This record gives sequence, C-alpha cells and structure tokens, in this order.
Amino acid sequence: MAYWLLKTEPSDYSYADLEKDGRTVWDGVGNNLALKYMREVHKGDLALIYHTGDERAAIGIAEIVSEPYVDPKLADPKMVVFDVKAKKKLPKPVTLAQVKADESLSDFLLVTNSRLSAMPVSEQQWKYFSR
Repeated sequence: MAYWLLKTEPSDYSYADLEKDGRTVWDGVGNNLALKYMREVHKGDLALIYHTGDERAAIGIAEIVSEPYVDPKLADPKMVVFDVKAKKKLPKPVTLAQVKADESLSDFLLVTNSRLSAMPVSEQQWKYFSR
C-alpha cells in the first residue's frame, strides 16, 4: 500500500462532499508531474484529502477504490483519473503552517513543491497526519 495527498479547492469539492457522496472520480488534474503520480496509484492505497485556498489543511482520509484509468470525459490518454471513497475525517485539520513548522517534514512535497495537486506521501509523513 502507498500513501498520497490529493488537493482540492473546498468550494469546488470538499471532504464533506466526498463523505456525502461516498465515492467520486478524482479528476481535474492537468500538471504533468501530478498526472505521473496519479498513474502510480493503486486500488487500496490511502490518500490525505487536502483543502487548498483559505483553509490550507489536510481534512480527511480517502481510500483509492480503482486503478487509474483514462478520463472518459477527455480524449487524451495522458489524462488519468481514479475513484476514491471517504474513509475518515481527521480528528483535527492539519494545517500547512503546522507541516512547515515541523523540521521532520522539510522534504515533504507539500512543502518543497506545493503547486502539485497529487503527490506521494512517505510512511513517516503519513504517520504525522494519522497520529
């Protein structure tokens, strides 16, 4: 199993929306590096759902429930999506400020390449969020 962080603008689609829907297609990613990471996702992996914008915080955990597949709305085989379902809300949001303040997370892509909307999370980084 691998771990991921998936960003979303909460006014477009929030973790609460995912809880309400139960399951959704994770789409709308256009960055080449983020798409590369999305192609590495596997069914059963877990992902932090991170709200961008004013919140800038990890809000909940989702499970990847499909392998990546070509976005059926687009005719481009490079544009992949996958299905996710809500697993659990974090007891308390973990803010970007908290992450940046922790030296053990200084190499986390959320800190070093914050523009990516999908990124891997190491086991050590995952433990920070799921403690």
